[in-house]
Amino acid sequence: MQQPSNRVPIIDISPLFTASEERQGVADAIGQACRTHGFFYIIGHGVSEELQARLEAQSKAFFAQDLAVKNQIPMASAGKAWRGFFPVGGELTSGKPDIKEGLYFGIELDEEDPRVKAGLPLHGPNLFPANMPEFRQTVLAYMEQLTRLGHVLMQGISLSLGLDKDFFAHNYTGEPLTLFRIFNYPDPPDHAKEQKLWGVGEHTDYGVLTILKQDDAGGLQVKSQSEWIEAPPVPNSFVCNIGDMLDRLTKGLYKSTPHRVLNSSQKDRLSFPFFFDPNFEAEIKPIDLSQVPFPIDDSAERWDGTSVHSFEGTYGDYILGKVAKVFPDLEKKVL
Repeated sequence: MQQPSNRVPIIDISPLFTASEERQGVADAIGQACRTHGFFYIIGHGVSEELQARLEAQSKAFFAQDLAVKNQIPMASAGKAWRGFFPVGGELTSGKPDIKEGLYFGIELDEEDPRVKAGLPLHGPNLFPANMPEFRQTVLAYMEQLTRLGHVLMQGISLSLGLDKDFFAHNYTGEPLTLFRIFNYPDPPDHAKEQKLWGVGEHTDYGVLTILKQDDAGGLQVKSQSEWIEAPPVPNSFVCNIGDMLDRLTKGLYKSTPHRVLNSSQKDRLSFPFFFDPNFEAEIKPIDLSQVPFPIDDSAERWDGTSVHSFEGTYGDYILGKVAKVFPDLEKKVL
């Protein structure tokens, strides 16, 4: 396996798509990365480069528009579905506004879907810009390919833990909650650069697996083994990191790693995080792992001072507990 100078490993996952003898070796490399960094790059992922280029070009075109045009699909219009556009400063991390704007998407569900009829939060139709009809097809095609990739990666994670390859699919991610974001980090003003205001502040992700596409601007930083290191762009790769629920499921063996973004590229930065998470109604309980007899309480080391191992309930309970902190103005619409 290759390893860049920043120490976040690059893993060729192509054997995961076959029944080859190399599959377990890839799984072992993923496991090692999850134990030491919580982050790893993947290549050999099979996601269309043409589709990625189209997504990046159309996203750049969307964010280049006037704010009034972008605000035609505000998140407030999506209600409980939690979809649409938010402006710079509209999302909070640790109570502070991020220097980024963004679009929120999820699995496309019409009003007749039973989950939508039941009013299940974070489920519903997406909001797409009316003046960019091709954007809808591009986003949904990308989400479809990333969902397939997520299932394959979770098989690798299952094998890395000594479990059946379909363990997570059978118990948590057979029908995953998939959430997709497109973020634009504008070139910050001089005062923001001087004060080192973050595009997004220190945080961990909520679910089991994040698959991130970066543009070439850089700026992602990872807190690996108590040290902040850069995770720069690697051509045709994705950056993967584990979230709080995988941390809880593995009793702390695989830790959700704090990360943040500082855009110092002197240009806008695009970022495309895809969250492959447990089913909204899946109850999250620790897996019986021989390697870890008891949960590891690391609350003293975590960015927010809390332990994911004290959480009881479904993934829906967990993520909804975060919504009010990220978008306080939308709390009543989502909860």
